[in-house]
Amino acid sequence: MSSRLARSAGLIGIATFASRILGVVREMVLAAYFGAGASMDAYNVAFRVPNLLRDLFAEGAMTAAFVPSFTRTIAQRGREQAWRLGNLVINALLLITGLLVAAGILFAGPITAAIAPEFAAVPGKLELTTQLTRVMLPFLTTVAVAVAMMGMLNSLGRFFIPSLSPAMFNVATILCTVALVPVMPGLGLPPIMAIAVGTLLGGVGQILLQWPVVRAEGFRYQPILDFRDPDLRQILRMMVPGTLGVAAVNINVLVNTILATSQGDGAVSWLGYAFRLMYLPIGLFGVSIATAALPDVSRQAAASDLASIRRTVSAALRLMLMLNVPATIGLVVMAEPITALLYERGRFTSVDTAATAAALMFYAPGLLGYSAVKIASPTFYALRDSRTPVTISMISVAANLGLNLALIRILGFRGLALGTALAAIFNAGSLLWLLRRRLGGLEERRLLVAFWKILLASLVMAGVAVMSGEWLATAVPAGGELQKVIRVLGSIVAAVAALGLSAKALRIEEFNEATARILRRLLPGRR
Repeated sequence: MSSRLARSAGLIGIATFASRILGVVREMVLAAYFGAGASMDAYNVAFRVPNLLRDLFAEGAMTAAFVPSFTRTIAQRGREQAWRLGNLVINALLLITGLLVAAGILFAGPITAAIAPEFAAVPGKLELTTQLTRVMLPFLTTVAVAVAMMGMLNSLGRFFIPSLSPAMFNVATILCTVALVPVMPGLGLPPIMAIAVGTLLGGVGQILLQWPVVRAEGFRYQPILDFRDPDLRQILRMMVPGTLGVAAVNINVLVNTILATSQGDGAVSWLGYAFRLMYLPIGLFGVSIATAALPDVSRQAAASDLASIRRTVSAALRLMLMLNVPATIGLVVMAEPITALLYERGRFTSVDTAATAAALMFYAPGLLGYSAVKIASPTFYALRDSRTPVTISMISVAANLGLNLALIRILGFRGLALGTALAAIFNAGSLLWLLRRRLGGLEERRLLVAFWKILLASLVMAGVAVMSGEWLATAVPAGGELQKVIRVLGSIVAAVAALGLSAKALRIEEFNEATARILRRLLPGRR
C-alpha cells in the first residue's frame, strides 16, 4: 500500500512540481512588473474573493464530497452511472457558481470595501480593487468545472494530467502579463488588468487540458440536471459541511488580508509573496500525497476496513513528514537569499525582500499543519463524518483571529504570518488526535520514530546550509544574477546532500524508498 501511494504521489508530485515552478516564475514576473506597491495590493485583495470561493466551494468541498461519492458509484454501480453523476455535478456547479458570480459582480463594491476599508484612504485604490474583482469572479465557475473533472480522473487512478492542469493558470498569467501590460494603458485600462485577464484564461485552460483525458476514459457531457437525484443531493449536502471543514486555512488567509490592509502599502503583497513561496512545498508534497491517498481511503471506507485506512493514513503522514520537515527548516534558514533570488529585480526592492523573507520565516512552521490537514480532513468525510472537521475548522478560525489580533500588535504584519502558522498546527493536531481515536490508532510509534529521525537529519541539513551559505558569501563576490544563483543553489545542493547522507545513516525508511524510486525512473535498467 505504501509503495503504491508513493508511486501515485510521485506522479502527482512531478506534475505539481511543474505547476508550482511555473507558479514561482509567475510570481517573479509579477514582482518585476509591479513590485509590492498599491496596484499589487489591489490585485491581491481582488483575487482573494474569487480565490476564497474557489478554495472553499470548488476545490475543498469537491475534494471532500465528490471523490468518495464518485468512487463508491464506480465500485457499486459501474462507470455509466458514475458518468451520469459527473454530469449532474458539473451542471449543478455551473448553475450554483454562476449565481454566486453574478451576485459577486453586483455587490463587488461593498465586498471589497468590507475586506479592505483602509484602501479608501489611497485615491483610486479601492476602486481599482473593485474593478479587478468583477473581472476575475468568473474564474470560480471555470475552476469548479475543472475540479469536478479532476475528481473524476483521480477516482479512476489518473493523477498526472489533473495535477498538471493548474499550470495553465500560471502560463496564462505569465503570457498575459508580458504581452498585455504594455498595451493596457492604450486601451484606457490599468496595467494590472492584464493579470486579471490572465486569471480568466487560466481557468479555461484547466478545463481544456483535462477534457481529452476525461473523454478518453468514456465521459460524454450531457446537459442534464436533477436535484432530486439522491447521489447529487448527498454530494450537495456534504459540500456545505465539506466547505466549512476545509475552510480554516482559506478563511485565515482572508483574515490576514483584511488585517494587513491596516499595515500600509506593501504589507498585503509581502504576505502574499511569502505565502505563495511557503505554499510551494504544500502543493508539491502535502497535496500530492493527500490526493494519492484519498481514493484508497474512500474504497477502504466503503468496505469498512479501518485497519487499511489506518495503514494508508499513517503511510501518507510519514511521507509528508519526510518531505515537509526539511522544507520547513530550509525555508526558515534560507528565507532571505531565496526571496532575493526569486523576487528582487525590477520594482521589487531590497526592502521588499527583507519584509517578504520575514513573513516567510513566520509562515514556514505552518507547513506541517497545512499538509496534515490535507490528509486528515478528507479522511473524515470518506468515513461520512462531517461534524468533526467542521467543528475543528471553526475553532481554528477563532484561534487564528485571536492570535492575529494579539500578534499584530507585537510583530506587525509578521505576526499575521505566525498566527496563521500556529492556527494551522492546532487544526492539524486536533484532527489527527480525533482521527486516531476513530481509527483505533495511527501507528503512532512508527510516526514518532520517523519524525525524530527526520528532524535530526533536517537539523544537520540546516547547519550545512548555513555554513555553506557563509562560505559562498566570501568565495563568490557579490554581483549580478549569476552570483545570486551560485550562492543559493550551492547552499541548497550542499544541504540536500547532507540530508541524504543523514537519512541514510539514520535508516529513514521513507527516504530510502523515495530515493530507490527516483533512481529507477532515472535509470530504467536499475532493479
